[in-house]
Amino acid sequence: MRATIGAFLTRRAWREAAYCLVGFPLGLAGGVVLAVLLALGAGLTLSLVLAVIGVLLLIAGLRLARALGGVHRGLAAALLGEGEPVPAPAPFRPGEGVAGRLDARLRDGAGWRAAAYVLAKLPVGVLGAYAVLWWVTGLVNVTAPLRWAAFGQHPRPGAPQGMPVLTPVPFGGLEAVTFAGTWLAVLIGVGTLLCAPWVTRLVVAGDRWLIRALLCPGRLADRVRDLEEKRALAVDDAAALLRRVERDLHDGAQVRLVAVAMGLDMVKERLDDERPLDVGRVRQLVEGAHQNATRALTELRDLARGIHPPALDDGLPDALATLTARGTVPVELTVDLPVRPTPAIETIAYFCAAELLANVIKHSHARRATLDVTQRDGLLRLRVGDDGRGGAAFGAGSGLTGLAQRVRTVDGRIDVRSPEGGPTAITVELPLHA
Repeated sequence: MRATIGAFLTRRAWREAAYCLVGFPLGLAGGVVLAVLLALGAGLTLSLVLAVIGVLLLIAGLRLARALGGVHRGLAAALLGEGEPVPAPAPFRPGEGVAGRLDARLRDGAGWRAAAYVLAKLPVGVLGAYAVLWWVTGLVNVTAPLRWAAFGQHPRPGAPQGMPVLTPVPFGGLEAVTFAGTWLAVLIGVGTLLCAPWVTRLVVAGDRWLIRALLCPGRLADRVRDLEEKRALAVDDAAALLRRVERDLHDGAQVRLVAVAMGLDMVKERLDDERPLDVGRVRQLVEGAHQNATRALTELRDLARGIHPPALDDGLPDALATLTARGTVPVELTVDLPVRPTPAIETIAYFCAAELLANVIKHSHARRATLDVTQRDGLLRLRVGDDGRGGAAFGAGSGLTGLAQRVRTVDGRIDVRSPEGGPTAITVELPLHA
């Protein structure tokens, strides 16, 4: 009983009633116009003379359906609260040439699904209007005593009919012929109002199902769009890595090797010179060339480690142990991986751990950190925690946005929990196979 009364008093009930009230005329007008356009278009396409006009009417109907679908999605987003707005379908992609554009318009799957929704909205809108009728009749009935006493809405003496008592059912009828009878109308009105939210909710639930089934992108379209975005992220990540390698080679190892070559050329000139050999100068040139060669080898080794750490050849646990041992913040490492992931997943997990531990050192002011790597439900879960000041967030210069893009390329995800004042816990989930 408390739930029934509570449903009537909730904001959700009134928003759903408003959705049904606004959706009925919108669905009626849009559905009728669209039905006329599609019916005329389909009929005219059967005629060889008027087929072009029929095709144009069909295309106009599909464009109208897309527009109306957007209006209905916006209405659902504004009035139905959480769970909305539903994602919009993929934008229309025109073909090439006049024939290609006409063919693309007629094969617009999102447009046909929107047309199906707008046409289905006709009966659903009527049901929504019927749900609103429960609210109206209930409110009218609970005011029956006031209308009888204050506004004189009662039958005159000798009148054959009394004050009508409204009901939302289309059959039967009651009348109040005395003032006491108006309180029966109040009881009926209260019962109607208590049932009205549930009637409305039932209609809205069906409408929501139609919206998700017909106005959302299809599962195949969702997957295609997701794969396109992931491909773009992977291409961008590969391009960024290539630019970084080129920059490091150009500004680092290449400069060192040029210096080595120049030093050796100067040594060669000294040896070929017929003048007395300056052993000290030659030794200085050789030592300079040796230092530059050593630094070039170090930079090349660091560059290679940045592309694929050699420690990963022995598996992710050993690589993470080497990584945590080099840090300036003590890290407690726990690894439980019964099944070894594929090399691509191991590489991504390693770089995620390296980036997150670098963030701990640079930003968190933490005294200690933890790194837990486990395998559960077919996923690799990597969790980095610290006792620092917290405040880690995407787009805050911590590199988390780049990590999110990298893990997304393999259907992974990243979860950040870092309130101000700490502690911080960042979890990366990756599939075991890329």
